[in-house]
Amino acid sequence: MKKWSLGRAFVPVASIIVLIYLLLPIVNVIIFSFNEKRGRNNIKWNGFTLDNWQNICGAPEVCTAFSNSIIVGVVSTVVATVLGTLIAIALVRYRFRFRSTISLLLFTPMATPEVVLGAGLAYQFLTMGVEKGLGTIILAHIMFCISYVVVVVKARVASLDPAIEEAGRDLYASPGQVFFRITLPTLMPGIIGAALLSFALSFDDFIITNFNSGAVSTFPKFIYTAAAKGVPAQANVLASIVFVGALLLVIIVQVVRINNQKRLASK
Repeated sequence: MKKWSLGRAFVPVASIIVLIYLLLPIVNVIIFSFNEKRGRNNIKWNGFTLDNWQNICGAPEVCTAFSNSIIVGVVSTVVATVLGTLIAIALVRYRFRFRSTISLLLFTPMATPEVVLGAGLAYQFLTMGVEKGLGTIILAHIMFCISYVVVVVKARVASLDPAIEEAGRDLYASPGQVFFRITLPTLMPGIIGAALLSFALSFDDFIITNFNSGAVSTFPKFIYTAAAKGVPAQANVLASIVFVGALLLVIIVQVVRINNQKRLASK
């Protein structure tokens, strides 16, 4: 039997404390999604109820803001993933002028503070006479999401063995067949990871969105403006659904990965 010591207990205790610190806000959101509505705020616990879950759109502005965030996230993710994947392949596989400069400039949105980036984009839209709304939010999100997609997919492209594609060409496959049957499936794990990261960044963004949204409200923007009087319980419901959905997605991915490893090991 191992003897107890302070040094041996430090790491587990510290890990538990950090885990509680990280999960406490999420637990608070889930708990207050069941809070009974009394008055206009949702700061104090008034009693348990399921009404908020049964009528998620009881506060219409919450659903409107949430749907706007979903639209912006999906559109910007699709566009940024397609463009970022093509850029990543071009930067790794081809040699052209200003290639190093382009690679460096792609990191600029990641290194620039969001306040500066959001203010700069707002100024550009203002000088061009573009009315702020859902379209300007999508354009802004595509711009900063592309950088993250390029970084993730570029690492995957660099690890791809060119001999596999050469084998496909030796078997008389056309360039299109090689790309869609060999290159793209091989890159797909990296592309999916980049798309999930892009959607998470877009859905969660507040600063750049606040500068370029005009009168349009997104979920983070609505939460910020509603925080002074207490976020509506319906917003906590939607946030809880997003958290549980993300958690289930991670669990499913891990289960699939473990099953694939077991299947490969048994062969």
